Formats: sequence, structure tokens, C-alpha cells
Amino acid sequence: MSQSESWTIGRLLTWTTDYLKQQGSDSPRLDAEVLLATARGCKRIDLYTAFAEIADDPTRTAFRELVRRRAEGTPVAYLVGQREFFSLSFRVTPDVLIPRPETETLVVRLLDLAESDFKTLSPGGRGEGEGESHYKSAPSPQPSPIQGEGVHIADIGTGSGIIAICAAKHLPTAHITAVDASAAALEVARQNAAAHHVADRIEFIVSDLLSALPSEQKFNLIASNPPYVSEAEFATLSPSVRNFEPRQALVAGPRGTEVIQRLVPQAADRLESGGWLLLEVSPMIEPAVREIISQHGGFELGPTLKDSASHPRVVQAKKS
Repeated sequence: MSQSESWTIGRLLTWTTDYLKQQGSDSPRLDAEVLLATARGCKRIDLYTAFAEIADDPTRTAFRELVRRRAEGTPVAYLVGQREFFSLSFRVTPDVLIPRPETETLVVRLLDLAESDFKTLSPGGRGEGEGESHYKSAPSPQPSPIQGEGVHIADIGTGSGIIAICAAKHLPTAHITAVDASAAALEVARQNAAAHHVADRIEFIVSDLLSALPSEQKFNLIASNPPYVSEAEFATLSPSVRNFEPRQALVAGPRGTEVIQRLVPQAADRLESGGWLLLEVSPMIEPAVREIISQHGGFELGPTLKDSASHPRVVQAKKS
């Protein structure tokens, strides 16, 4: 084979991008770059200075296997074992959902409420209603100590731990409880917390929602990205989601609201007066979730927050 026909980094990327596109990938070029960087043991950006470099046999062998599995539908995050969220890298396994950008809407609101309603102020912080959130996906300045015991936060259905860990990173005096019904998921969350040096600040509890927590334990903020997919909607999801991500973390039941229906009264019992419940939901069930909360009677509904795609995503309610 001549030099022009050799499997250079650039040629591998071009061929694989076309192949994955034919296999139905929504982001074939990105997939190809992430997988090749993994096989090569380098950062993705390093590929751009190595287009003319010939890939060695071990790299090609590892890359071929990753591409084969991706073509079969395995999500890239499971193949490489991690996904970035809120500018942090999180380990992911098939025991947990893959973090999605939509959840950043919930995290930003959680941090803003901790700052505005519970006086968890960071340098350059502001009171409520003073403009856009300064919390973005980039790391924020280290918050300064707050008065009192600190805000008490519960992350219900923590999965890989993204909500709890982001809160711990940005709110160093907060008391955080991370709950999941899956012990395997909690182990992934613990590993992520250790990697980000906040494991000593998060209590991990195996529990069906709040049922296993002490009855006297109260919170200022309860956040949850619960199962909210209906069985009908689940059947329409892409095979990469339907066949690989944990069904119990996705599907709530025939209506999609079954888990939230149980969580709302439990949250009302555990929230301090003036505390907030934040729920990530599917746009398809947002009206039904607002109705569930309204019928309960223990909350004042706030406006539903939209995600970056302008879909209604985070239902927020304040304990009366």
C-alpha cells in the first residue's frame, strides 16, 4: 500500500464519519473523533495536528472495535466510559443514564436558588432578580463561606451524581444527600464524587425516592431528574437509548407521571417552609406535572423553565 493509500488519522476520520452516518448516527464526525482519540490515547484536539500521521496497528485494532460497537448502537459515552457535564467529566456505565445538556437548566436554577433564597453567596454573587444567572457550564469562582449551617439539598434519583456533585462543587458549605433506588448507580455516583473531591460532603442513600430517609430529615431544596418517559414514548426513542440505557431510570409508567405523582407529596413532607422542588420533565408531560402539583395544594407553582432548545423542561414549586 502506498503512502497515499495508508490509513492516516485523517483518512480514518473521513471514512468512519461516512460509515457512521450511513449507520444512522446523529453526530458521525464527533463520534469518529471521540472514538479515535480514545483508541489513540490522546485528546480529541490532538487529532487535528496528526491528520497526516499513519495510525499504528494497535490504534487501528482498538478503533475498529469501538466503531463496530458504535455502529451496533452502543452510545459513545458508554464506549469511552465518560461524558462531560457542566464542564466536569463524569464516569458513566450502563447502570446510569448518560448526562444530557437539558439537565444543566435544573443545575443552574438550583445554584441560583441556593444563592438567592438561602444566602449561599459567591464572590460577585447577587440577590434574586438581579439579572441572568452567573452560573454557566464553566467553573465558577470558589464560593465564600455562608452563615449558619448551610443549605440542605436532596438529589432524588441521582444516577451518575451530576446534580449532587455540581452542587457540592459550587456550594462548599451545602449539606447534600444523593438518593437512588439502584445501588449500582450510587456506586458510580460515589466514584464520580471521589474523582471531584466532594465525596466527604455528599451522603449517598439507597432509597425508593425519599422513603428510606429519616422522617425528621428536612431540606431547603429538593431536585430530581426522575423517570418521566411514558411507555408509548419509550417505544419511539432511538435504539441507542432504548436498547442500552437503563429502562428503570427512563420509564415511569403508562402516563410518564407515575414517579412524580409519588414524589410530590413526599417532597412536600420533607421541605422546609419556603423550600423549593425542582423537577426535570419531558415537555410532553409538563402540563400534567403542573396539574399534579396544583392538586396537591402544598406548593406555589413557579414558571416552568425552558432548556436551551426552548422546550419546557424544569417545573419549579415553592413549599407554601
